[in-house]
Amino acid sequence: MAELPVEPVSRRDRARADTVREIKETARQVLVDQGVDGLALRAVAREMGMTAPALYRYFSSREDLVENVVADLYDELVTVLEAARDAARPATAPIQLLACSREFRRWATTHHAEFGLLFGSAGDGVVPAHGMPGHDDSPAELAAARFGAVFAVLVAEIYMERRFPIPADDEIEPPLQEQLHAWCAKFPVQLPLGVMQVFLSCWIRLYGLVCMEIFGHLKFALNDAEPMFEAELHGLARVLGVADAYAELERA
Repeated sequence: MAELPVEPVSRRDRARADTVREIKETARQVLVDQGVDGLALRAVAREMGMTAPALYRYFSSREDLVENVVADLYDELVTVLEAARDAARPATAPIQLLACSREFRRWATTHHAEFGLLFGSAGDGVVPAHGMPGHDDSPAELAAARFGAVFAVLVAEIYMERRFPIPADDEIEPPLQEQLHAWCAKFPVQLPLGVMQVFLSCWIRLYGLVCMEIFGHLKFALNDAEPMFEAELHGLARVLGVADAYAELERA
């Protein structure tokens, strides 16, 4: 079967794509320099030497622009996580999960403003729930689902290979069971509810610690949170039955 000819991209479309890319890059720089509250169309337009109304030819609102920036940030984060996963040796799911966890913290500690937009309260109403596959096809929702899938797939692989301990369904309180059922239904591969609970518990520990560090909530006790992060990561490895992988990664 003959391939259909590819329509060439017009000069006008290329120019528009370049402008859209520049607007998003400028918006990210404004975010870094001025924080989420300063991320306004007028501020972005000023940095670009444009008028604010001119930006509406490319983005319908501040929320539209922020959502597109969020999608790009999630895509960037997924790219660095996947690079860490693919570079991990030996290329086993436990080693890859630990490598991704460390890379998640590294990205967060070197991208405070971007992390705040994705994972802080400033993104409420614009940023989708990270790590939860959804049914919306917005760029930000799809990018957030890809982010969550990096960790979810690796935990699922570890369970299939090692069968780490999980609670039985009747050991999970009914209100939690109901919510885990709804969450599990969004995954392409059905897993026992106990796996979902263990995965969520591990994510709360990992994500919660990184958030507390980035937002300065550990300074009352720690001036360097990395040793605590490693202690928690080692603890999570024990929960998932892969403490041997943590020791192997430490030796590498």
